[in-house]
Amino acid sequence: MEKALERLAEQILSFDEASLANLREKYRLKIEHFDGTKDWEKSVIIYCIINAVSLKNTFFNENVLKRKKEREGKPSKGHPSLKRVK
Repeated sequence: MEKALERLAEQILSFDEASLANLREKYRLKIEHFDGTKDWEKSVIIYCIINAVSLKNTFFNENVLKRKKEREGKPSKGHPSLKRVK
């Protein structure tokens, strides 16, 4: 199972965040209308994957910026607050 998840993560990492972001609203609307079907369940997973990619990119960018500031001798401001994504 772990290998399958690693392969899936590799595939997801190759997706363009902007393209995924364009799909976020579509899947948010789908999951708001619970019907308990497999399609609804898949929509929840897809929505979470889209948000996970966005969160990963946010963490990545913040850490790159933090390292850049550290190299320049500027102190970082600590951990940013997480935002709820709808």
